[in-house]
Amino acid sequence: MSHFPGFKHIHSEHGIDAYELVSNGLQVLLAPSGNAPVSTFMITYRVGSRNEAIGETGATHFLEHMMFKGTEKFSKASGKTIFNVLQARGARVNATTWNDRTNYYEMLPSEHLGLAVEIEADRMRGLLLDPEEVASEKTVILNEFDRGENEPLRKLIHSVWSSAFVAHPYHHPTIGWRKDIEQVTSDGLRSFYDRFYWPNNATVSVIGGFEAESVLETIRSSFGPLPSGRSAEVDYADMEPKQIGERRVTIRMSGGMPAIIMAFKSPGIAHDDWPALYVAGMVLSQGKSSRLAKALVDTGMATWQTASPSAFQDPGLFSVMCSLTAGTDVADVETTLVESINELASNIQEDEIQRAFKKMEAQILYARDGSFSLASQLNEAIASGDWTLYTRFLERAKKVTAAGIKDVVQRYMVKDQMTIGEYQPKQAD
Repeated sequence: MSHFPGFKHIHSEHGIDAYELVSNGLQVLLAPSGNAPVSTFMITYRVGSRNEAIGETGATHFLEHMMFKGTEKFSKASGKTIFNVLQARGARVNATTWNDRTNYYEMLPSEHLGLAVEIEADRMRGLLLDPEEVASEKTVILNEFDRGENEPLRKLIHSVWSSAFVAHPYHHPTIGWRKDIEQVTSDGLRSFYDRFYWPNNATVSVIGGFEAESVLETIRSSFGPLPSGRSAEVDYADMEPKQIGERRVTIRMSGGMPAIIMAFKSPGIAHDDWPALYVAGMVLSQGKSSRLAKALVDTGMATWQTASPSAFQDPGLFSVMCSLTAGTDVADVETTLVESINELASNIQEDEIQRAFKKMEAQILYARDGSFSLASQLNEAIASGDWTLYTRFLERAKKVTAAGIKDVVQRYMVKDQMTIGEYQPKQAD
């Protein structure tokens, strides 16, 4: 179906139909998948830690928590909390925050899709943000922050990103900095909410066993009366100054095994160079026959390794990361990583690329198995700026050649664009 009153049909491909709600600019993606009476309703807001300024870091994540505290209609005071109402209908309910987006989702029997639509439309503009609830949730979030600070690998990843980026908001951890969390107020969250929580800054995805005409009518009825907001989009892509030398950061704390991250500035996911970097990461790290598995794991230097570019809207990092075995010298691992990257820049075999393609095909098939899995994949593409980045992923990747991989490795994986993070467990006194 390509026409429905109140909606403008935008595009259809790979079984997904894209619409725009004419009254306010809400984007809607429909992906009917089989006759199973289960569906996932997901709303993706184009706001994440990327949109936070100094002094308000963590606001996106804090708002994610507060969105479950409810509205006049769905709240503890009304006797109908969002969780209770939806879970009573057998729904799986949650939300996540990341660099470029926040998403809220319900996976539930299709007969209750209307309730999910009603709740999401209600809290898009009707959030209460009671000061007492904000104060109470602040304690919860600070506890979450402190737990993260005690996880060595998470701490190392945050430190690498905050060292690699000095001006772009990718510098900030998604949960925010502790001082900013401590200073959050209801009024501050309201200001942030009023900048980003509008229909024209959101995309609704509906995947599963449903009748398209009925779902669109429900979306129009619930979301249609909401006004569109003023665009809050800022172009952050060119904010970061050019890096002109390698950077190093070392984390020392108790617990865990030694680890190293070698990261290089890399383009956003929509850039033409991104697919070649993605395939390069697969050749380096995916599977037991990958180069880093042979060089690090098979030799006993590391317990695991991974390599991939970040899939963000703006330029991010191509990160190579591994956990070392006890007694392994981190300098030896760093040397091995550099040698492996240099070798990739000069020598890559066609069979390595074909193995990567086969793994990608299998991963994509697996990702379409189930309404929630497909919604999650679409969610990340929406966050990156274009939902078709998901449907065209394999098409873009299969254009990658050995020469293209050598080219991007030579241009991006260079010393002056490198940030190295090292985790050293503290020894007991």
